[in-house]
Amino acid sequence: MGEFTSRPDEPVVVAARRTPIGTAGHAYKDLTVDRLAAPVIAAVAGELAGRRVDDVVLGNCMGPGGNVARVSALAAGLPEEVPGLTVDRQCGSGLAAILVAAQAVRAGEMDLVIAGGAESASTAPLRTHPGADQPYPRAPFTPGGRPDPDMGPAAEALAAARGIGRERQDDYARLSHARALAAREAGRFEQEIVPIGGRRDDQRPRPLRAASLARLPAAFVPGGTVTAGNSSPVSDGAAAVALVPERLRAGLPGMRLVSGAVVGCDPELPGWGPVPAVRRVLARAGVELERVAAVEIVEAFAAQVLAVTDALGLDALDGRVCADGGALALGHPWGASGAVVVTRLFSRLVRVDAPPGTLGLAAAAVGGGLGVAALFEVVAPGGGS
Repeated sequence: MGEFTSRPDEPVVVAARRTPIGTAGHAYKDLTVDRLAAPVIAAVAGELAGRRVDDVVLGNCMGPGGNVARVSALAAGLPEEVPGLTVDRQCGSGLAAILVAAQAVRAGEMDLVIAGGAESASTAPLRTHPGADQPYPRAPFTPGGRPDPDMGPAAEALAAARGIGRERQDDYARLSHARALAAREAGRFEQEIVPIGGRRDDQRPRPLRAASLARLPAAFVPGGTVTAGNSSPVSDGAAAVALVPERLRAGLPGMRLVSGAVVGCDPELPGWGPVPAVRRVLARAGVELERVAAVEIVEAFAAQVLAVTDALGLDALDGRVCADGGALALGHPWGASGAVVVTRLFSRLVRVDAPPGTLGLAAAAVGGGLGVAALFEVVAPGGGS
């Protein structure tokens, strides 16, 4: 089952599903966040029919508040006894929610938790300070007087700091779309997607031409390298996984959470966060990155992915990183994206019967200067009691 010690309460992901991802204002422009999350929660719960769900933990960034996880759990038809917890670590929220759920399972306090994330940028409410005439664009990520860049300029700064040029960014974005289109054509998304709103496929992936990308102007900084073509779009979507302890896995195939970490970094370069987060989870597990077979990084910006992979010694083009495309092609529903990458790992490893012991890594950068990462190991069918 791999070289890591199997303990009875080790959390194992045994189901993972997501919605198709829609561009904000388009495919799901009228669907509230609970209406996105509920079908995915119901689908995951349905894969473990007969088991009691102890909690639902969802990441969400933009509201509307009111404990989105609780509302979504009820909308999914789960019993009133299922409480719900909403986690806000901005674009790392979906992965952070999975780590929070895993902690409850590992502590022996819960036997089945559905965790993930959901975001409806299309229907998120505008927020206004008392007495102000206009809504504010976003909440602050740092206190007054500290650097607090928007994500686009921050990606531009990271590209400049790490020497990531325009051509590399465009080439990577084009590859992400091409990979996503190939994966869809080959049916590699079918088992993970829960059709919703009349859609069965992600809205965004499309063929991109190098010449078309090269003509796009800088999106955030005059003369810069980050454009609309090599950035992820604002999106709507949801994803969720089921976590159980190894002792209750009952033979289901899955992937065990070996190590997880949330770290802080310089708020001025928030895209750097996955680097220390990945280094921490690998150090805790005593694993070299060369042993990891599949890597999923939330592709907020091509510049950010390339800066991270360069720093970690990964080749972003070699097929280990986002092999079926990522957020650049599929979209970036902020609170859900961290759970989307875990769902993608589940498809890339568990659904294709990767050998027990195969390792997968998920990571996300977070506004305000955070990084979230998690290392998973495929477990053998037939384990548990």
